[in-house]
Amino acid sequence: MQRFKSPKQAQRFLSSHAMIYGHFRPRRHLMTAAEYRDARAKAFRIWRQETCVQMAA
Repeated sequence: MQRFKSPKQAQRFLSSHAMIYGHFRPRRHLMTAAEYRDARAKAFRIWRQETCVQMAA
């Protein structure tokens, strides 16, 4: 619980962090390298779409 003011604040942060972490870290041991690259690319496309981030040209 480093730097968290309460257990409730830590839980709130960790629950949202786990969802984002899981989105960007597919279970690598269950995939081939090509499938893993595709899954990561898809995750970043979804993230950019949902957060309205524009790629720099």
